Amino acid sequence: MIIDSHCHLDFPKFNSDCHEAIERARSAGVVEIINSGVDYKTNLTTLALANKYDNIHATLGLGPGVATTKDDEDIGRILSQIEQNIESAVGIGEAGLDYFHCKTDSERARQIDVFKKVIEIAETFDKPLVIHARDAEYETLQLVQHLDNVVFHCYSGSLETMNQITDAGYHVSIATLVCFSKHHQYLAKHLPLKSMIIETDSPYLSPRKGRNEPAFLVDSVTMIAKLRDMKEIDIAKATVQNTRRVFGL
Repeated sequence: MIIDSHCHLDFPKFNSDCHEAIERARSAGVVEIINSGVDYKTNLTTLALANKYDNIHATLGLGPGVATTKDDEDIGRILSQIEQNIESAVGIGEAGLDYFHCKTDSERARQIDVFKKVIEIAETFDKPLVIHARDAEYETLQLVQHLDNVVFHCYSGSLETMNQITDAGYHVSIATLVCFSKHHQYLAKHLPLKSMIIETDSPYLSPRKGRNEPAFLVDSVTMIAKLRDMKEIDIAKATVQNTRRVFGL
């Protein structure tokens, strides 16, 4: 049994075969899936998926790209949406900072301002916060250190910052990038097992040709077990336990 802790089955690339992808995941041993919203529309579709399938759980988000492209009224609408549907979500996110795509000081300040509002919701409602951080992992960590339950989704930062994240008691999600990225293999090898969860970030980051999907998470388990000289079943068991603990599944 394994759990895909982060994906986007409601994105357009799954329009033609979402149900089939979910069934392929079941057949591959993916017993639960966490589907993450990034804006108003995808929060709605994520909630609809979680309502339709008993093995899919929703997190409700406001991605950093949304923070820099939407006005205050739209941002307020998304924040209210998250609060109003909080009981139907297992977590808040994805949300955070993306300095790879966001280069100007004003845009980064805007991301920080919006992210702080999402952090406040996670704290108020005592929900795990799922973080998107790209080229801003350290900066993001500084903003969330007062929270109890944090997941750095698709972590790609430095080993030093990763160690600070795990020292704070937070979790790091290893994406299917680990199947082909030397940097992610290095991180997976050194990440404490008690702090590890795994994800596909479908439809992105496929370890196989074409679109990624939750069934392909088995490839990550195989690779991580090889990197750590462990049995695949032990990687699977640990990451399932960690994911269920983080999200209260």
